[in-house]
Amino acid sequence: MELFESKEVTKLKIKAHNFDFIIYNIKEHVLTITLNRPNKKNALHPQMINEIALIMEYAKIAKNIRAIIIEAKGDIFCSGMDLKAIKGEIEPNNSTIPKPKKEILIAELFNKCYKPIISKVTGNVYAGGYLLIASSTYVVALNNLKFGLPEVKRGLFPMQVMASLLRIMPARKVLDWCLSGYTIDAKKAKKWGLISKLASHSNINKVVKKWVDNIKENSPKAISLGIEAYDYILDDSKKHKYLLKMLQKNIKSKDAKEGMAAFIEKRKPNWTND
Repeated sequence: MELFESKEVTKLKIKAHNFDFIIYNIKEHVLTITLNRPNKKNALHPQMINEIALIMEYAKIAKNIRAIIIEAKGDIFCSGMDLKAIKGEIEPNNSTIPKPKKEILIAELFNKCYKPIISKVTGNVYAGGYLLIASSTYVVALNNLKFGLPEVKRGLFPMQVMASLLRIMPARKVLDWCLSGYTIDAKKAKKWGLISKLASHSNINKVVKKWVDNIKENSPKAISLGIEAYDYILDDSKKHKYLLKMLQKNIKSKDAKEGMAAFIEKRKPNWTND
């Protein structure tokens, strides 16, 4: 079952919609998606996720799109899920993207697009931001960035992020990171397999272009089928559905409510183990 009605996922309909939280551009067979909520550290909330989902579903069926680039405005690539949105506080917006027919699983959205995805990371990454980069085919990041996984400090556990990271990183390092909530530098992130290549401001675009050029030299059909086969080998769709339920259970706990409140109020949390 697709996320949106088929009539919504067409070139004409896409152009008619207003995207308020992302910017997209299609040029020379490449779709570039720019996260455009820098004032909120590109935190993901439901309508922003709907926008990403619609353009990704279009990318999946559009034969003219052969590669996808994910980038972001501001000094934070993505800070993860919007904690205020989790509490039901959604800011007013002008987005005209319809609600999907079912719940969106971000990792599945990326894993099952079956097109090469390049994350161009020019800002720090936290929490649910890893659902984007861990599900990308290639990741290039500036060499001075930080990568944090602080959910456990907010009374939450990075359920789906853990599953995504396990695709690309050693299991014990993933579990330790999830349990401890510390921050690592770009060099360590590359060593652990989270990043494909480090770059400077001056050459990051050259790295992306080289990958794109290599992709466009080869058969798009073969690449698509190959990525689909790769996803079949590592398929964790059932895991993500289960982990979403576990996250929702976690969010309802007293510790989670206390952790999120403490973060917003900029104080230390008082854990009760409830």
